[in-house]
Amino acid sequence: MKVLLINIDQKFPNLALEKIALCYKRDEVLWDLPMYASQCEETYVSCIFSWNKYLCKEWEGKAHIGGSGYDITKKLPQNIEELKPHINWGFTTRGCIRKCGFCIVPKKEGNIRAVGDLYDLWDGKGKDVVLLDNNILCLPDHFKMICEQARGKKLRLDFNQGLDYRLLTDDICKELKATSVKDYRFAFDHPSMADDVGRAIEMLQRHGINRGSWYVLVGFNSTFDQDIQRLNYLRDRNQNAYVQRYNKTKDPKYIPLAEWGNQRHIFHGMTWEQFMEHPRSKKKYANA
Repeated sequence: MKVLLINIDQKFPNLALEKIALCYKRDEVLWDLPMYASQCEETYVSCIFSWNKYLCKEWEGKAHIGGSGYDITKKLPQNIEELKPHINWGFTTRGCIRKCGFCIVPKKEGNIRAVGDLYDLWDGKGKDVVLLDNNILCLPDHFKMICEQARGKKLRLDFNQGLDYRLLTDDICKELKATSVKDYRFAFDHPSMADDVGRAIEMLQRHGINRGSWYVLVGFNSTFDQDIQRLNYLRDRNQNAYVQRYNKTKDPKYIPLAEWGNQRHIFHGMTWEQFMEHPRSKKKYANA
């Protein structure tokens, strides 16, 4: 039996397709080879990002189509959902306690709950494990267990979706500091969070975590000036930033903002005004 798997988003790994591949491990599984669709008994298509949904149209009526970018309500069959590919990335929790207007996680996954541990993801060889958990700090005991497992196997963790700075405590900071972590990622989603972000930075620094990386949501519910203020707030505190354009907003002024904020050597090396006054920027962004 031949099974075709299509990852619409291409550049991004797709856990659902990995689980389907594991389910069909005794069969011949083809990845992203649409030209062989007519030769395959089953075809599965997954789309995570809504801006790529239009690419699914050609598969309608020909394949099983899912993913949050296509249909937020569609789920894998339970026997496939429960599979745990050991690929060094995935989830140990699902869901979130927050109700952020820009996020579909609570609608798709519900409240926070544990669904596994580090050994469900680790292949037993690699030294890095990427965690896609949306808010692991909601379950502090689970978070502590994950850190202990990582230290026991000398693994480096990447909390890829960020950690909720509002849930930081002295104990959690100690766990973070004692564990090998690729980057300390957090999110600064709105200008109203500034004072709390500042306190979180101070707490982290008291525990020797001097610089974190902060996702900065732009193009959602803040003005451009407020976005610059947030970036400067982080820069003044020697923090890294990553500008996240909401739904890849096409507003041209956010393109240079992302170029300045997302390249650390530039972000820390010059102010926003200096960046925009640079001859290269003047030429490149004359119409921004």
